[in-house]
Amino acid sequence: MNSGNGNAVHHPSANGNKKNVFKIFVGYDSREDLAYEVCKRSILKRASIPVEVIPIKQSDLRSSGLYWRERGPTESTEFSFSRFLAPYLANYQGWAMFVDCDFLYTSDIKELTELIDDRYALMCVQHDYTPKESSKMDGVAQTVYPRKNWSSMVLYNCGHPKNKILTPELVNTQTGAFLHRFTWLEDSEIGSLPFIWNFLVGHNKVDENDPSTQPKGIHYTSGGPWFEMYKNCEFADVWLTEMEAYYKETNQV
Repeated sequence: MNSGNGNAVHHPSANGNKKNVFKIFVGYDSREDLAYEVCKRSILKRASIPVEVIPIKQSDLRSSGLYWRERGPTESTEFSFSRFLAPYLANYQGWAMFVDCDFLYTSDIKELTELIDDRYALMCVQHDYTPKESSKMDGVAQTVYPRKNWSSMVLYNCGHPKNKILTPELVNTQTGAFLHRFTWLEDSEIGSLPFIWNFLVGHNKVDENDPSTQPKGIHYTSGGPWFEMYKNCEFADVWLTEMEAYYKETNQV
């Protein structure tokens, strides 16, 4: 289990597939280090199965020769495209997960793995989402495109033949439209997950009379409490409580 700061890049050749360890690749952005740490803690503290949390750091990928594309004007994070290297980094074996760093999990990740269906090449929450804001986080422009937020949390069937296409060469050269819309797959190869595992703050709603609407994966997609302008957003208290616990455990209080 990776409980350090996770600076190492995991190459397929060196990343032996530990049996029964569920790999979770988390998109890492240097502006959101605290968000990454809180996300990681929220996963590890609630997991009842062996889990390895691995940050996808662009700087490490570049120094290792796995990522070389120039950052485009529509990329709001450092992992906008590197996220699609998850199956490659998992050595195209078993199931693995990718998730943005601006998530917080309130439930055991085992519950999510129990929804895995081997018929699919990948599974995600299939949002019908159009952002209300023109900008997000610290002033980064908001972009609107089909299947927005589908790629923000994905369960990958890494051994599926169709996912072998996700090589460093392809990820570095293909368009955002091709990658974020999962264009290499047929629609029938994309499985659907309940929205509560990628609950979009400010978009999805909780019905107090319906327990099935309570979020298990809170996604602060427009910006979270680690940014000053979002310190009072919905579910900010949940994130701040998790942050305080992280600080206490790491003696940063």
